[in-house]
Amino acid sequence: MVVVEYPPGVASAAHRHNANTFVYVLEGSVVMQVAGGPEVTLTAGQTFYESLSDVHTVSRNASDSKPAKILVLLVKDVGAPVTLPAN
Repeated sequence: MVVVEYPPGVASAAHRHNANTFVYVLEGSVVMQVAGGPEVTLTAGQTFYESLSDVHTVSRNASDSKPAKILVLLVKDVGAPVTLPAN
């Protein structure tokens, strides 16, 4: 598990995890999307799932003025990297 903090207006580059990835929003709101899926805005208490093959194309704080924080649970092979570029 890892906690990711998004300062106001911050986004992550497109990436993948090669893991079953479960996201739980702890505070604020985030915008998430995997390739081919809809863009969704999540608020505290809501969840998001990425499969082993998903490319996470959008991952950003929905606010330009408030921070956001998510808890990420990755079910992956031992020793596998947590995040990889979206190539």
